[in-house]
Order: sequence, then structure tokens, then C-alpha cells
Amino acid sequence: MSPRSSASNAGELKAEIATDGRIRVVIEGVKPEIDGGRFPIKRVVGETVAVEADVFTDGHDVVRCVVCHRHEQDSAWRETEMQALANDRFRAEFTVEELGRYRYTVLAWVDRFLSWRQEFARRVDPADVLVAARVGAELIAQAAARAAAPDAERMQAWADRLRSEHDTTKLKRLGLDEELWTLAARHPNRSLAAGYARELEVVVDRALARCSAWYELFPRSCAQQPDAHGMFRDCEARLDYVARLGFDIVYLPPIHPIGRVKRKGPNNSLQPSPEDPGSPWAIGSQEGGHMAVHPQLGTLQDFRHLLAKARERGLEIALDIAYQCAPDHPYVAAHPEWFRRRPDGTVQYAENPPKQYQDIYPFNFESDAWRPLWQELEEVLEFWIGEGVKIFRVDNPHTKPFAFWEWVIDAIKRAHPEVIFLSEAFTRPKVMHRLAKLGFTQSYTYFAWRNTKPEITEYFTELGQRPGREYFRPNCWPNTPDILTEYLQFGGRPAFMVRLVLAATLAASYGIYGPAFELMEHEPREPGSEEYLDSEKYQIRHWDLERPDSLSDFVSRVNRIRRENPALQADWSLRFHRTDNDSLICYSKISEKQDNLVLVVVNLDPHHAQSGWVELPLEEMGLGPARAFQAHDMLSGAHFLWQAPRNFVALDPQTAPAHVFRLRRRVRSERDFDYFM
Repeated sequence: MSPRSSASNAGELKAEIATDGRIRVVIEGVKPEIDGGRFPIKRVVGETVAVEADVFTDGHDVVRCVVCHRHEQDSAWRETEMQALANDRFRAEFTVEELGRYRYTVLAWVDRFLSWRQEFARRVDPADVLVAARVGAELIAQAAARAAAPDAERMQAWADRLRSEHDTTKLKRLGLDEELWTLAARHPNRSLAAGYARELEVVVDRALARCSAWYELFPRSCAQQPDAHGMFRDCEARLDYVARLGFDIVYLPPIHPIGRVKRKGPNNSLQPSPEDPGSPWAIGSQEGGHMAVHPQLGTLQDFRHLLAKARERGLEIALDIAYQCAPDHPYVAAHPEWFRRRPDGTVQYAENPPKQYQDIYPFNFESDAWRPLWQELEEVLEFWIGEGVKIFRVDNPHTKPFAFWEWVIDAIKRAHPEVIFLSEAFTRPKVMHRLAKLGFTQSYTYFAWRNTKPEITEYFTELGQRPGREYFRPNCWPNTPDILTEYLQFGGRPAFMVRLVLAATLAASYGIYGPAFELMEHEPREPGSEEYLDSEKYQIRHWDLERPDSLSDFVSRVNRIRRENPALQADWSLRFHRTDNDSLICYSKISEKQDNLVLVVVNLDPHHAQSGWVELPLEEMGLGPARAFQAHDMLSGAHFLWQAPRNFVALDPQTAPAHVFRLRRRVRSERDFDYFM
């Protein structure tokens, strides 16, 4: 990293780049930049930000430019010199080392000394060389005046020698001295520097924001006895199981008291029995609201104990945040102004035709009392953060105002930069992207409904290679309590295996709703529905985790592969490769250090064996065309020796619907034997 700027704080930097008619440098096309700097990009601690810009001036002078960057809590800017690419495009990288926000911008200037040196190298006429040397001496003397000892003494001596020397051969050698030129380059004249018009921002999260594996479970279904209501202590007993599966995050649906008024029965019935537990998303009753726990789950102290036990196992608890109320939530009586009324005076319940949610009242964000409402909802987050929760899955954020999310997420993350927000917004693309821009750390995707090779290829190319990747971090779920896709309904065991491999390897973050997933729950409520029959949203389920047909071992293997291969822990390196059979999809990922290469081949047809040829760009993948390379299938343990760009693959979904290869190139050692690395 280059030395810190002479500007010691943000105000001095702005003064340094103040508008002046003598400023000749133009800065355009700065990337990454989201909507003209309106929104920040995203990174995690330890990642780099690669900044590019078009930087040029009139005439033939040489320009130099730097990326200025600093953590927002620092006053001093750091600088990284930008390197020329082509066509006046420059690039530099800096590393973000702390949580919070960083600022970055571009500073550029005409470098008179470098321009002189470039011209001096081309001069051959002795008289021109002598005159040019005197010009150079003046520029070097000026640089010496800007420098401190010992640089100043060395440069002044250099300027004196250029003035006194008359041998043109020696002058050329002296004027082009690389070591002295490097010295002078450290002290440029930036009095007429141009600054980019905006300071851009990057939000820096912890590593779990980039790569995470989520496991959703209902605590009330964790009891050992089939007819009992599970408690937090029962959920503690489930933690070892989730840890063995290899997940990072245990996501709990709302844990608050559940309303009794308009409570739903099994399969969303409007006629519940007195024993029916209701939907956890119908929040609030006489026992409390969003800052209380359901009495049948336990106490706040029990919940804190659950958090501690999770941490002991390397797990974090994510809590569902659903900003909505049951009809008997305390807010309804205490703050009637927060809800919308129908002409008959009753409160308008939630609807998404043809679905109706009689047990849920949405907040009215257009209420005249919107400020107290916002403040109360922020307090809900602060309360659970105070209890130890650092990860929130937010229910239906697209049904609340954008301005609210921008305000509340910014407020929370400035106070608690370690907090992660997952957006559960299955909605229109532009709305999903806006929420991500506004601050959501991760976002649900359309993965569940992308089944064919063209659909998957197009969608994940968009997520990993287009500009939206700077702020939209995908989190892929093959199922949720609300989503049982047709593919899973009719594809049998292979379909669950296929969708797990795809979710876990296409995206660095993914999740499953279990144990419904590993136990392959696939019966819909009715034909054509994506709702589960006997959905856990409305009733307690008892799951036999020891069932011999469980996919738990397969899930554990896939998650172990993710943990052991850095290539699968990021999204941007994803590349798709050609196959001659559209039922086979092939793609690869490579680690940032280029030392871990994973190739995935999946049979998308859960009913039939499929085979075909895959074609790999060996040179681009760092394997080279001349030598064989090893393909180690980490799912089965099998090893294959491939020797050409085209290789044959056959996958039977009943036995092995996918290969997850680690590729290793073959090299020859000094002892003249082959090995793989």
C-alpha cells in the first residue's frame, strides 16, 4: 500500500481537489459504483475492492491516479496507486480490514515529471538533451522542496548533477536513472489534482455474510414425545444433530406468543380446535408481543441458554423478524393508529389473493404516527440484539416501505456492524434488488423455480457476473415452509439430492427447511399447490430423525465439501461449461488464491440416467492442455484421470445424480515421476 496521503483528513482532501480552471484531468466511469454512488457496495472483512476508472487529459502528458480509501471512523486517507490497463483505463485494489463502512474515491493529476521523463527518453539531438536536462533539473528541485530529508537531499543532488553535466550520454543515463525516478515519483506536484465528484461507500460485514449454510427448524416440533409441545431445551438437544449436518446457522421461525383470535388450524383451516398451536407468524397475545417469547417454549433465560449452547457447537441462532400482528397483539389495543381500518371499522387483515391471512394484521406505514411506529420496530431489533441475536431473517420485507428499511438497517448496522439481515422477498426482481441496495446483507432468490439448464445458467450468470453482484448476495433455498416445488413433489429422492447439490455449490450461502428436506417431505396440500400437506406452519410435527432413508448423511457430506473447499465459499468465480446433453449441467469455481478448483456435474433429470460429454477450457482453468489431470469426486470418493478438454460423464439419479470434483493438475517432479497438485 502506498504511503498515506498528504491530506490528513477528509476536509483537507476535499480542499486538495477543489475546482480550478487549470485542472486538466478527467475522471469517468468509476467502478464499482451503484446508482451514481447512491448505495454502497458490499464486502466482508479481508476481501478486496477492485476500483477501475477512465482517467485522461488533453495532449500527450502522462497522468497518474490513486484510489483514496479509509474506514469511515478514520480521518486520514490511505492511497493505492492505480495501474494502467488499456484505453485510458486504470485499476487498483485495496483491502477492507474492519467491520463497518469504508469510503473510497479517485484522485488524478498530470504528472509533469513523468511526462518530462517520457519525452527525455526520446530525445537524441545533443542540444535538445542539454535543454531538456535543465528542465528536468527544475522539476526535480521542486520535488525536493516538497520532500523531507533524506529524500530532499538526494533529489537536490540529482538536480544539481543534471545542471552541471554536459556529456549527453551521461545526461541520458542520469536523467533516466530508475532508482532516482522512483524517489521523485513519491513526491508529485498535486496542486492541480482532479478528484472524482463523489466519495463512494462499501459496507463491510463478517465472513458469515458471504458464505453460510442455514438450517430452519421449528422449536415447538423438537420435543421427544410425539404429542408434546417442544421447548427451547428440546431445541438444545437438536443442536448436535444440526452441527453434525454441517450447518452454520439455525434459523428459528418467530418465537413470540401466538394470537388466539382468528387462529388457524391444520392446513390453514379457519376452524381450529382448542389444542391447535396456530401459526408462529400470527404474533402477539395477552402474553406479549414482539419482545416476548411464547410461554410454551420457555423463558427469555431459556432462550439465552439456547444461544450459548449453539455457540459452543459453532452455531449461531437466526431469529425471524415478522413485522405484523395477531388481532390480539398488545399493539392493536395500545396503538390503533398503527393499523388500517375498513369501512366497517374493523382492522384490515393481510391478504395476497387468493390467500387470506385472517390471523395477521399488517402495520399501516402510511399512518400519521409513522415515526413512533418506526422507532418501536427498531426497538424490537435492539431488544433481540441485546439478548444475543446477531442474525435476522426478515419476513416479507417487500411489503414494508423501502425508506423504513434503509433507515432501520443503517441505524442497526452503525451500532452493531456484525448483524446480518436476510431478505425473504420472493417478489419482482427490481424490488428484490432495491432491498439489497438498501442494506439487506443477503437475499432469497428464484433458485427454487429454476430447474432447467438454460434457466440455471442464465440466472446464476446474472447473479455472479453482472453489476448486481456488488450488492446482491444470493442465498439459495430448495424448500421453505411455504415452498414445496413441483420438482420436489414428483422427483423422489434424486430430486432432493440434485437440488441440495445445486443450492450448496452454485451459491456460497444456502439453506434448507428441515427436517422436512432430509426426510423428503413431498406431499402438497392439494394438486397444483406448493403448500405442504399438514404444514408445520399450523401444527406441531414429530420427525423421526433416525429414519433409514434420511438424506442426513448426504447433507453432511455436501456441507463438509463446502467447508473443505474455499472455491465453494464465494460466488464470483462461477463459470458454466458446455455439455452436449441439456439434462447435464456443468460448472466450476476456483478459489481466490487459485489453489482450489471444483467442478460440478449434475443430472437435472431425477427419473432417468443421462450421459454426455463435458468440455472444459483447460488453459483458463489453469490445468494446461498437455498433461493429464485428476478429477476426485468428493461425493463418492472415486478418482478419474482426464487428459483432454472433452470428457465423458454418465450419471444415474438412483445411485449418483451428481459429481462434485476437485480437479488437480498433473506435474512432473525433479525425480522424474508424476504427481498431482
